[in-house]
Amino acid sequence: MCRLFGFNSGKDAIHAAYWLLEAPDSMLDQGERNPDGTGIGWFSADGTARMDKQPLATDTDPSFVREAKRVDTAQLVSHVRMTLLPKGSDSALGKDHLLVDTHPFLIDDRLMAHNGGFGDLEKLDEHLGPYLAQVKGHTDSERFAALIAKESAASGDVVEGISTAATWISQNLPMYSLNTIVIAEGNLYALRYPDQRSLHVARRTVTPGDDWRGRSSLAEHRLRAEGTDDVSVVLVASERVDDSDDWRLLNPGELIHVDPDLNVTSQVAVADPPAMLHPPHEPDPNDDRD
Repeated sequence: MCRLFGFNSGKDAIHAAYWLLEAPDSMLDQGERNPDGTGIGWFSADGTARMDKQPLATDTDPSFVREAKRVDTAQLVSHVRMTLLPKGSDSALGKDHLLVDTHPFLIDDRLMAHNGGFGDLEKLDEHLGPYLAQVKGHTDSERFAALIAKESAASGDVVEGISTAATWISQNLPMYSLNTIVIAEGNLYALRYPDQRSLHVARRTVTPGDDWRGRSSLAEHRLRAEGTDDVSVVLVASERVDDSDDWRLLNPGELIHVDPDLNVTSQVAVADPPAMLHPPHEPDPNDDRD
């Protein structure tokens, strides 16, 4: 199953390489276990959303390591992918191994990655209306991103948009998980729903010169991108990327928002259980596609 990682360090950029490459359970390692796609999305210093992604495993995608070493940013989301090929696929790769279907997705200046799945995409396509034009690929995940964009535009608030989008899917479509991380310039949003997949949050202080890498080949690099002051960072991850004891498992239905000042607010975004829940051991709800 796919894995998510993201962080928000407010207005101060930090190096991403430790989390992506060198942590005890880095995204590089997780990507070897989830080999169908890798992606990094971040915001540059001028506020431009950027992505590097390939429908490859992290250990066969040289750009993943290159970008992970290079990126300094205050907001980042990363995703590694494991797919279940749809029935009737006539290719060893199938639709689910295309660049256009690789996370994250950029819609309305927000980057989104998703861990989970849901079905009946035709029903969602109808519900999306004009926002279906934002969808370039075949995945349920990109449609979820488009629905978040639609509902955020309607309400004028991303928290409300995520909550409304996730609630609609939970009550109208067969599903097993809507875990997601969304980043916008200065902001990070993370939803865990329902309780079938984990999503953790932690707050850290990055001190210039700290060596969190132990004997890593990158030990000479600092986590702090520039400057001399300590920097706080809020991390979100499907799997705890290290063994620190400050990780907290989000509650089912919990949505957190980390703002540019690193204030963390939490609310129950989806209160009711899914109307048509598919446990992980059941077939993917998209498996009825021909």
